[in-house]
Parts: sequence; C-alpha cells; structure tokens
Amino acid sequence: MAHQTVRARLVDVARAAAVSKATVSKVLNGRQDLSVRPETRRRVHEAAEALGYRPHSGARALADASTHALALLVPALANPTYVTIARGAYQRARELGYLSLPAEDFDGQEADESFNDLVQEGRVDGLLIASARPGHPLLEALRRSPVPHVFLNRSVEGSGRNVTMDVARSSVTALDHLHALGHRAVGHIAGPPGITPSDTREQAFLRRADELGLDAAPVASGDFTEDGGVSAALELLRPATEGGRPPITALYTSSLAQAIGAMGAIRSLGLRIPEDISVVGNDDLPVAGHLHPPLTTVAMPLYELGTAAVEALVAAVRGAPPGDVVVPTQPHLVLRGSTARPGDAA
Repeated sequence: MAHQTVRARLVDVARAAAVSKATVSKVLNGRQDLSVRPETRRRVHEAAEALGYRPHSGARALADASTHALALLVPALANPTYVTIARGAYQRARELGYLSLPAEDFDGQEADESFNDLVQEGRVDGLLIASARPGHPLLEALRRSPVPHVFLNRSVEGSGRNVTMDVARSSVTALDHLHALGHRAVGHIAGPPGITPSDTREQAFLRRADELGLDAAPVASGDFTEDGGVSAALELLRPATEGGRPPITALYTSSLAQAIGAMGAIRSLGLRIPEDISVVGNDDLPVAGHLHPPLTTVAMPLYELGTAAVEALVAAVRGAPPGDVVVPTQPHLVLRGSTARPGDAA
C-alpha cells in the first residue's frame, strides 16, 4: 500500500522555526515591512523547504486577490434566506470594487482548517460572518487575529461588529396580525437555542403575547429547515396527533423553511390551513406565493442586510472604527391565503 504523505501546515513551519504562524505567513509572502532579524527569516525559509511546505490552494487563491476579496461565511448555502443575503452582499461588494466569496459553515461540520488559517494569517481583506454560534472555533481565532470582520444576521455580544435587522418587530407584526383575526392561542416555532436572531424573536413573541393577553403562546424549537418545522409543529399540536382538538389555532415560524415543513405536518394530521390552523412564516421569498395555500409572511430586509454588512466591512477594511449597525428598513406583513379568522371557511 502506498504511503500517504501528509501536507505540511503553516503551524508545522512555525513550530520548526520557533516563531508564530503570523510571522511565518508574512515572511513567506515577502513582507519587507516586518521587523524580523535576517537569521529568523532564514530559519523560516529553511524550515519551510525542509518540510516541503506549500500554501493551501484555497488560501493561495484568496491571497492572490487579497486586496479586493471578502469571504462570506453562511450556515447553509441551500437556505434561501442566505441566498438573498448573499445577493445583496455580492452586488454591493461589486459596486465598491470587491468580490464577495461565499463559503458554507453548517452546524456539525468541523471547522475548516484552511479557513481558520486564512483568518489567523490575515490573508483576506475581511470576513462577513453569518454563521457565528456559541462555541464556534472561529470566534476564538478572530480574537487572536486583526482581520476586519462583521457579524451579520447574528450578534456576538460585546463585539461591536454586529449588522442586524429589527427581528423583534417581526414577532410583533406576526402576532398583531393573528390577534386582529381573533386568534388567542398561537404557537411559535423558534430556531435552535442560543442562536440569534432566533432567541430575540422568541423573546419578543413571548413578550408581545403577554401584552396582548393571549390564552396560550407555546414555543417549540427546531432547526431552520423543513424537517425542523415538521418536528416542532407536531410537538405544538401533540393533542391533535392523538385525535384530540388542536391546542392552538395559529403558528408563527422563525424561518420560511420551517413554515413549509409545518404546513406539511398540519396536513398530515388531517387539519386544514387556514380553517383549522393559520400559518405565518418569517422571511418572504417568491416560493411563499406558490405554496398551497399561498403563505402569509413577515418580509425581512434580507437584501439590505447583505448590502449593509458589506458597507460596514469595507469601511473597517479602510480603517474606520467598528460599530454595530441595525438595518433601518422595518419588517412588513405580506398577506396571503394561509391566515384567516379561527374556524373560518375558505
């Protein structure tokens, strides 16, 4: 069996030369402004040659475009919410003379070593991070790296680099609509615990439900996927799964994908939309208007979020101090056929 050669990493060169990874990166990239003794430079080059070190192909590609490349890290490229955000980011980046490069960082995936190397070495101009979650290894890497970055559609407390929307207003908009129709028992399908903006949306939902005096406002958590919507909807509708009466008359989901899954779960129980259960989804995309029935949604300024994040990041790249940004565009209701008064006929 042929022996598989293990590619030498930047950290291996740094260890062999007894210097930091950042020093190795700058020496090998020919940075003459680095205050390093000649013998240290020589030691780095000798260690790299002895180990057969060569830059990761992905790192090299980004490094070649280092003055005009922004990396956009999203939880899932298949999530239509992030497709819209990415489009806004890409368009604004082009207008400002940059290229926005998407990368996927879904839950359960191990942190990509080459990406973390890029962060720690400062080999991209900046990072647009929509995948930050508690305990993410990237957060620790960013604390050790001077690379400009912003968090979008996520908030990292104390970072001063958050670009967000008024997600609390989305819950108020959805609940006010359902309350005005006469619903007094409304369930909410939240995202995974610890993820912003889901936590903010859930807290706003519970607060508004209390202000409106709803009889019931149960919450179930699920992934931001169709399957997550199915499991959470079945949890909220458990009495109906046993042949009883549904404990709620309406559902508000934290994502469009969850709403699609929830609608399937409702039908699987022999219930009708909206006659038995009204449904409001979060985020408005063209597919919402082609569901059966067409889905009432709370439209969020996703495209504007992408453009605002790029503007904030480019400003940071050019030396401006960081600061939190809230997109001024407010969520608004897109009324379709998935909501009606409780018990109304179609």
